[in-house]
Amino acid sequence: MKIEKIKESRINTVDFKNLDFGGVFTDHMYSCDFIDGKWINSEITPYKPITVSPASRVFHYGQACFEGMKAFKDNNDKTWLFRPIDNYERIIKSSKRLAMPEFPKDLFFNALHNLLKIDADWIKPGFGNSLYIRPFIFASEGSINATEAKEYKFMIICAPASSYYSGEVRVKIEKSFSRAAKGGIGYAKAAGNYAAQFYPTILAKNEGYQQIIWTDSSTHEYIEEAGTMNLFFRIGNKLITAPTSDSILDGITRKSLIQIAKDENIDVEIRPLLVSELIDAANNGSLFEIFGSGTAVVVLPILGFGYENNKYELPIKENSWANLLKNKLNNIQYNISKDPYGWTIEV
Repeated sequence: MKIEKIKESRINTVDFKNLDFGGVFTDHMYSCDFIDGKWINSEITPYKPITVSPASRVFHYGQACFEGMKAFKDNNDKTWLFRPIDNYERIIKSSKRLAMPEFPKDLFFNALHNLLKIDADWIKPGFGNSLYIRPFIFASEGSINATEAKEYKFMIICAPASSYYSGEVRVKIEKSFSRAAKGGIGYAKAAGNYAAQFYPTILAKNEGYQQIIWTDSSTHEYIEEAGTMNLFFRIGNKLITAPTSDSILDGITRKSLIQIAKDENIDVEIRPLLVSELIDAANNGSLFEIFGSGTAVVVLPILGFGYENNKYELPIKENSWANLLKNKLNNIQYNISKDPYGWTIEV
């Protein structure tokens, strides 16, 4: 691997107390090219623009996918990755679905660890602080022939992060637009999945909501996930979340929370949840919590939701399961408590 370090760091120009999520990037980036059936040109360079052909197939046929990961720094200045093997396996799964080549595992982790060591000062300790890591792959071949590309570029860029959302969050249950269809690419972190949901989300924001709860594309009767999150519902004494499928992302934070909840003796049900069941629970007072989960948000309490011009507010819950699970997970991620699951890896 070729490594070229920046002459002077930009870190002193960054206000880490007022970060715009995803708008500030570290000093370095990683890139590698797939040409003639081989991965070549593996290198870490200063963060900079890249040059690609206007005919690159990614612009015309959408071959692109990505991952979202985080690195955390503990109070002893050690850096930890959280379940990075799961992220690697998921980007391979996404790549396969989009007919893109697999990026080698040893190259992935070698690049990741070297990049984080070089930009270690950008990872700040303390709850809420982390380094968001964005591996991605796209079709770089300059051709507008409507077939899969023969050339690709794999990259990793990093952004210092604090809280993803601030303020109160309410969501709208969508019953017209769909995020993903059965047999489609909803389970992949494909770039097009996110592009397709921006317009319905804008409409929801115009109504005063921050996110959408997506329902199944066939009947719009079942809860699936939110735009950037998997979802959990505390109804009565049960914690309910939808099962993963080809239209629901297999969230790594989601899997972690399910495991922690079970170990906390919370009754977890992984099953389809009808919108009508959710409305009934809200009306009879048995709906106590809704929260989202994801790499960026970790755990995000949702204070209310809308459906068919009706708005529902949730009670303020002391000793909420959302806070319990978030604290348990954060303590593992920041190396405050022991990791009994083997999820964390020191850089």
